[in-house]
Amino acid sequence: MIKKILIVSSISLSIACYAQTKTNTKGSEYQFTIVKNLDATDVQNQNQTSTCWSFSSLSFFESELMRMGKGKEFNLSEMFVVRKTYPLKADNYVRMHGFNNMAEGGGFPDVLNVIRKYGMVPEEVYTGKKNSKDPHNHSLLESNLKAVLKSTIDEKNPKIDFEAMHQIAENTCDTYLGKTPDKFNFKGKEYTPKSYSEALGINPDDYVILTSFSHHPFYSKFVLEIPDNWNWELVNNVPLNDLQETMQYAINNGYSIAWGADVSEKGFRFKDGLALVPQTPFQEMTEEQKLDMVKKPQPQLSITQELRQQAFNNYETQDDHGMHIVGMAKDQVNTPYYIVKNSWGKDRNECDGYFYASESYVLYKTTSIMIHKKALPPTIAKKLGVTQ
Repeated sequence: MIKKILIVSSISLSIACYAQTKTNTKGSEYQFTIVKNLDATDVQNQNQTSTCWSFSSLSFFESELMRMGKGKEFNLSEMFVVRKTYPLKADNYVRMHGFNNMAEGGGFPDVLNVIRKYGMVPEEVYTGKKNSKDPHNHSLLESNLKAVLKSTIDEKNPKIDFEAMHQIAENTCDTYLGKTPDKFNFKGKEYTPKSYSEALGINPDDYVILTSFSHHPFYSKFVLEIPDNWNWELVNNVPLNDLQETMQYAINNGYSIAWGADVSEKGFRFKDGLALVPQTPFQEMTEEQKLDMVKKPQPQLSITQELRQQAFNNYETQDDHGMHIVGMAKDQVNTPYYIVKNSWGKDRNECDGYFYASESYVLYKTTSIMIHKKALPPTIAKKLGVTQ
């Protein structure tokens, strides 16, 4: 089922209709005019897992399939991607003698690698659950898998049976998530994960990942230094104004955006349907000003490359969460916002799982984005050496 925040993009809408809590958003004065609203599938729920990277990526690819005219009823299996990624992480963890991240988190490159290496399956073919009614919860899988891997790493006796270790990792994943299918029937046709992926027409090489940090040269690639980049994947580095131009260009030309960002900020108010960076620092706000922040539009902080870099350097900006940007809007004082689809279910706010992130918040707290290469403005693509 296609989910859109509004059907008619020119309508102004009070956020009170969508983002009202029982305590402090009654009487909200926010009014949003939708500038661009792209097709997206239903909001999913990652439940008690840190697999937002898979949920956001597959939401993005489901929108890509709609953009490509492939249909509107796709629901791809997030847990197929997760299941195929865990053993790859295990291999790296052991090769690095335990000095590498071995957790539930990941990034957009992991999804591209799984599609490239293994293919894809629909959700109904592989749910990653032993009981379909249970919520996703990988705490036991993660702890047991890590314990098994640690037991194989002994610096006093470094000779290990790597293939046996890998098989143990595979078996552990099968125990908790189930085996992935070698073949399956779907809508009257037989597929393998590879042939299904080919039928979808998603080419991982058509997608690029961008960031903007000044501790590496612009218009080059570097390994983004975040724990969840366990496979040391390269990202394209552009100046902040190019990142801003790219995101606007993508949305306005019909391309949605997979968005990695920090959501630990006090201005991230998911229950209120908002993510904000007010001009006045929170520590200088009165209690009344803090309440007003979610009731009516406030001036947003002007984000510079230096401010963004400082926040990354001092750990204020971290790679917390993957989400999916599906449009743009403006409030009544003309402040731009991105429309963001989350993966925490539909019931945790009154926006049916969506929220509005001010452009200041996005420019300040983005760690990386994934887009189709044709969503790059041509001049920026040329600077990056990306052939469109």
